[in-house]
Amino acid sequence: MKDLLPNIFWHALTGPQARFAAGARGARRFARGFSPILAFADQRAPDFAALLPHCDPGERFYVDGWAGPVPEGWTLEAESAMFKMVWEGAMPAEDAAPEALPLGLQHVARALALAELTHPGPFGPRTIELGEYFGLFEAGRLVAMAGERTEAGTLREISGVCTHPAHQGKGLAKRLMLKLIARQMRRGLTPFLHVMRDNAGARSLYRRMGFTEFMESPVRVLTMRNA
Repeated sequence: MKDLLPNIFWHALTGPQARFAAGARGARRFARGFSPILAFADQRAPDFAALLPHCDPGERFYVDGWAGPVPEGWTLEAESAMFKMVWEGAMPAEDAAPEALPLGLQHVARALALAELTHPGPFGPRTIELGEYFGLFEAGRLVAMAGERTEAGTLREISGVCTHPAHQGKGLAKRLMLKLIARQMRRGLTPFLHVMRDNAGARSLYRRMGFTEFMESPVRVLTMRNA
């Protein structure tokens, strides 16, 4: 299934998560309200024209695996690289976060506020509908969360991992990740994640946990200027 990873968003949005997608021909996006990510059948020659009816001026999108010329009508906001890492560790021995609560619609505002504060990656008001999301709370405040985003084949992504700055250093996000890993493995799935190349601390933590770097991929942030 690792052959799906180089273009995982395309395989997800045209496969198990097609119900969350919008687009045409060789182009897809997560529908409005979900994570703002674009995907293309051919990453070397992306069909941006097919997305025009499905995007709004001013929207910012993340694009994985594409490094070609920026098309007319779009502005390149940022450019970097990230690693795709795959779990190769053992099944976690026990539930690492038994007190964590499943996040639902009633938690959207708090999840968005935590994501806006900590910037775990592209996140929208409907992102928690893409899979299981769990959160840790203190005095009613969401202080850490982690959940699932893309799905293709037996691969299931862990995403939205973040901790409030006042609660970092306690291992909260790691515990939530281990909870998700165990639940995914019991379903016969292979956990994977994305991590930015310059986030050396997170990469080191994920390696110690049991993730292995599978490949490095370019990632860009684009804004649509006009339809």
